[in-house]
Amino acid sequence: MYDMLQTAASAVSSFVWGEFLLIPLLSAVGVYLTLGLRCTPWLKLRASFRLLLGKSGDANGEISPRHALMTALSATVGTGNIAGVATAIYLGGPGAIFWMWIIALFGMATKYAEAVLAIKFREVDKRGQFVGGPMYYIKNGLGVRWRWMGVAFALFGTIAAFGIGNMVQSNSVADALATTFEVEKMHTGIAMAVLVGVVILGGIRRIADVVSKLVPAMAIAYVFCTLCILANYHASIPAALQMIFTSAFNGSAATGGFLGASIWMAIRFGVARGIFSNESGLGSAAIAHGAAKTNSPVEQGLIAMLGTFIDT
Repeated sequence: MYDMLQTAASAVSSFVWGEFLLIPLLSAVGVYLTLGLRCTPWLKLRASFRLLLGKSGDANGEISPRHALMTALSATVGTGNIAGVATAIYLGGPGAIFWMWIIALFGMATKYAEAVLAIKFREVDKRGQFVGGPMYYIKNGLGVRWRWMGVAFALFGTIAAFGIGNMVQSNSVADALATTFEVEKMHTGIAMAVLVGVVILGGIRRIADVVSKLVPAMAIAYVFCTLCILANYHASIPAALQMIFTSAFNGSAATGGFLGASIWMAIRFGVARGIFSNESGLGSAAIAHGAAKTNSPVEQGLIAMLGTFIDT
């Protein structure tokens, strides 16, 4: 049974992340939005940080714009940056990192658009709380004829939350603790389930309160550890950068193969892991941004795109 599920999952993954579906579609959307917005995400980067650091005014919503960004970042900064990047390098070679950077540059426009739509087409639920996200802007923006697509997103988004949202992360943490400190994986899983349950049962406001404290500390620790590693291996940095750029175009993939195939592997796994890392185009971040206290979809879009910039 396990082998059947693994075979089926591999087949679906190969099709979805193949050369004809998600990678070209998400890449094309990012390029289209970047050009259509006249490179606004790149040109307004400083303005985005000013909005993030500024005080949120009196507006409709559940959480502050800053808390909305931290909530979205809590799902991106972490495993995707470590295990995801390592997997991309192993499967696609060092050049995969270059393509991760490229997809992130264009992914900023995608994340901007997601947040703009989330605010513009959000609604108030039966409890009087503001809710938004792809399922709402599909229904309210495209009309009743496309409501089935919103339902499909909600369904598959729920399923995906158990996969890329929970299983990968919890497995990585449990494996690290088991390997380093010999902690039983079951004990780690139970502890994480209890802690996460205490947070999420409090709703979006408790989630935002917790992650607004955890995410900055986590990001600072992550950057600090990274800088320590870079300082320790500072002599190798120029050669590493050269390897990243040359491998992106000459096809020296870690798994070998002829020139064209190796370049495609670098692009494929770089783009795929980049999207897994920053979630641009997945729609999950828009759910958090849809609850932000703001009356300006554009301002929230500018704040939201920082998630892709900071993460990747």
